[in-house]
Amino acid sequence: MSIPTLAGRLRDAVTARTAIEPLSATVPELDLPTAYRVQHVLRDEAGPLAGWKLGLTSRAKQRQVDVSEPVHGFLPAAGALDLGEPLDTAALIAPRCEPEIVFVLGHDLAGPHVTAADVLAATAGVAVGIEVLDSRYRDYRFTMADVVADNTSAGRYVVGPPVPPAGIDLRLAGVVLEKNGRVAATAAGAASMGHPAAAVAWLVRALAATGEELRAGEIVLSGGLTAAVPVEPGDVVVVTVDHLGTLELACR
Repeated sequence: MSIPTLAGRLRDAVTARTAIEPLSATVPELDLPTAYRVQHVLRDEAGPLAGWKLGLTSRAKQRQVDVSEPVHGFLPAAGALDLGEPLDTAALIAPRCEPEIVFVLGHDLAGPHVTAADVLAATAGVAVGIEVLDSRYRDYRFTMADVVADNTSAGRYVVGPPVPPAGIDLRLAGVVLEKNGRVAATAAGAASMGHPAAAVAWLVRALAATGEELRAGEIVLSGGLTAAVPVEPGDVVVVTVDHLGTLELACR
């Protein structure tokens, strides 16, 4: 089955707002390089990009699914929600929310040897983020290649006001995810590869392998810090990250 055909199946699922069986169900030989090619087709069709996102940055999650590296996807500018804007759940298939630490790049970053220190030096600001996942696969059942092809389940995202990273130890920043006034999960920044900046550095190195880079002004969602919570109309999700602030997302 051709790359454009596989991308078309995912595109149709988004348009119809209907979950499909994983691509690997009919293409069992689907591997990660092929999946990234499918994702690239979708990226070319997505219009202006706001930046990038990481997935599977937690070591525990990597062990759970038997992988040794994160995965990455892209953030269409059209997927951004403004502060105070509600999430239209009817526009998605099965939305779930997770907390993020977001990097706003002040300088370009490129190359196969970029470190977490390089990332922090190039960062203009860090912010609280809420990523809204929306897998196109039924019941969120997929292989690693499936989720990469599906742009790592990207749906919507909202980013709070950025603050300068100087003086903030993002490893130790406490994270609280609340849903409808109750604590759903807690974590620290270190849940993302030991340091969120290390996750962004991995992304830069991964992009360098295909001749790409991060650009000044782009944002990077550095990886979900807790398990994602399902949401439906009437729900309110609040994420608080020490030193970065609090972000609220209402669902309708």
